[in-house]
Amino acid sequence: MGKRATGQTFGSVRHSTACCPPACHLPIYNLCKMRFFSTIAAMLLCGSMACAQQADPVLMKINGKPVTRSEFEYSYNKNNSADVIDMKTVDEYVDLFINYKLKVAAALDAKLDTLSSFKQEFALYRDQEVRPAFVDSTALLAEAKAVYDRTKEHIGPRGLVKPAHILMYVEQKSPTAKYEEARRRADSLYNVLKTGADFADLARKYSQDPGSAKNGGELPWIQPGQTFKEFEDAAYALQPGQMSGVVESPVGFHIILMKARKQLEPFDSLKNSILTFIEKRGMRERIIDRTIDEMVKASDGKLSKEDVISRKADELSAENPDLKYLLQEYHDGLLLYEISNRTVWEKAAKDEEGLAAYFKKNKKRYYWTEPRYKGMVYHVKSNDDVKAVRECVEDVPFSKWADVLRSTFNNDSVLRIRVEKGIFKEGDNAYIDKMVFGKDTTVTQLKDFPIDAVYGKLLKKKPEGYEDVRGLVTADYQEMLEKQWVAELRKKYPVEVYRDVLETVNKHSK
Repeated sequence: MGKRATGQTFGSVRHSTACCPPACHLPIYNLCKMRFFSTIAAMLLCGSMACAQQADPVLMKINGKPVTRSEFEYSYNKNNSADVIDMKTVDEYVDLFINYKLKVAAALDAKLDTLSSFKQEFALYRDQEVRPAFVDSTALLAEAKAVYDRTKEHIGPRGLVKPAHILMYVEQKSPTAKYEEARRRADSLYNVLKTGADFADLARKYSQDPGSAKNGGELPWIQPGQTFKEFEDAAYALQPGQMSGVVESPVGFHIILMKARKQLEPFDSLKNSILTFIEKRGMRERIIDRTIDEMVKASDGKLSKEDVISRKADELSAENPDLKYLLQEYHDGLLLYEISNRTVWEKAAKDEEGLAAYFKKNKKRYYWTEPRYKGMVYHVKSNDDVKAVRECVEDVPFSKWADVLRSTFNNDSVLRIRVEKGIFKEGDNAYIDKMVFGKDTTVTQLKDFPIDAVYGKLLKKKPEGYEDVRGLVTADYQEMLEKQWVAELRKKYPVEVYRDVLETVNKHSK
């Protein structure tokens, strides 16, 4: 809904806020991205259309399009759950639901569903709900086994090693002196280790690899190809308990102690870890993409990726009515938003003549019970600017004050003034309360702006024009346009409601 303008800061100038489109009166769609979780019982399939119709009869027709009882129940129950404040009875909800469907019908007539923006957004949401169905536990397990096999092949007979090391770090292209100093320190530590010193203690004290130093130099399990060749060759040459000499690599000098060696564990013992790895690396999506590509290829050019996903959506929707109605809800919600924005929200926001006329006709509705100060409080560094600010805006429309002040006084990196502009009632601004309404109020002096002043006029009862209450006027104007639009739709599109079916809503066996 449009909001009363109370002042909005930009840079060092504050100006009135603009109104926003109102929330929809019927919250039966959600334009945010939704996640679907549902569990339904197995449904018995009837062998005839007559049986299906009896199980889920048509509750109403909107412009000749049937709406089944289950569709209405899905919408009603979702929007009248226990946590909804403004719960509706079934009879109360019927008109809201009809209005919603009428707007969707208008959007379809306007062919808004053919817009590329609509198609892209709906496909994005639909894919989010449908794509996971292209991969099951069998496919994931097969991918995990493939990852394992590739890893095992890569590791080969050399297996895995778990070394510890002490590093004397040297940046590449360091001066010779630094290089030689690092080498001397590494040699010194090596000689101490050969006398029986504790490797972990020296690593914690002297190693310049902070990640491993705190663990006594210990590194994680390493497989071939994971580290520098010089380091790898030296490590793999060691057996558990053996220590290398000083080993040079591109990052400095190492002393390596082999902690353990092993071959890759069997698949079953690593399966869960690999499945976790697949999820974290987004490999599931790659499996889905591969599955869809294979289905497209198998069709010999008859199906596109879109066709494959669309067919899967239809298949899942036939099995799960909740998913069917969830996708339809999002589809219709996108259409509803676009047609409402075009017909009501955007029109109201831009229709200056309409807003002015509506205000003129209904101005008593916007009278105030307490006075307002239409103006600004401003803070300056010199007395000369007190007068200069007033002269700057005295012949300028109120709506343009902020722009004029910004360009005149704050057009460079040096701020000359700080301004708060708006339409203020008592209690909105401490400076206005003190300097205009004469209240005994404490104000906080702004740093670097020691002089405070006000400029504007006191409006005792009513606004000067609709701009002074634009948010409220826009919201009311939108509501009027909404009612007019719905009345037109009611005349344009035929509506049939079958009361006997309506009376059975939530009162029948599933």
